[in-house]
Amino acid sequence: MQTTNPDPRDTLPGSSGEAEAHLLRRIALQDRRAFEALYRVYYRRLTRFLDRLTRKPQMIDEILDDTMLVVWRKAATFNGDSQVSTWIFAIAYRKAMKALKREGNRAQILFDHDEPLYAPSPETAFIDGESRSAIRRLVAGLSVEQRAVVELTYYHGCANKENADIVGCPVDTVKTRMFHARRKLRSALRGEEQE
Repeated sequence: MQTTNPDPRDTLPGSSGEAEAHLLRRIALQDRRAFEALYRVYYRRLTRFLDRLTRKPQMIDEILDDTMLVVWRKAATFNGDSQVSTWIFAIAYRKAMKALKREGNRAQILFDHDEPLYAPSPETAFIDGESRSAIRRLVAGLSVEQRAVVELTYYHGCANKENADIVGCPVDTVKTRMFHARRKLRSALRGEEQE
């Protein structure tokens, strides 16, 4: 999607949640500028989430476009029971799960190589790289449902209630998925340490 220069009206005072809700109300009135502004806000976040969830780069743009098309068409149905981000991530999650199901297999999630805030020594960089690789490998062994909860919690800062809204299950199910994911990761890490 092509975007234009930001409109000063798209930069609103108040919290980002209030600003996003305002943009969504404008989108419900078919305001394309508001849609472009919201698209810019969510493009990177959704791309990162979808990449980690699906690990299929060829699918990300299509899922992202499908998600934002739903946002455009269904903006008027947003009732404010959750944050705008929760609503949009839930749409993206459902679209990704449908795409994966069509694909016929479960995808792997790998954590990013985030830029460090300092310049580590070569030894530290090597050890950190090895640790990240081990964690990526271990997380890839989790079910896609468990990976989604891990991703939403640790990289998007979602609480259990938000996770439940996004993945469409009860809060207790989210807690159970996280419990089992942590247990599997802890067990696998112990196994790696013993080797």
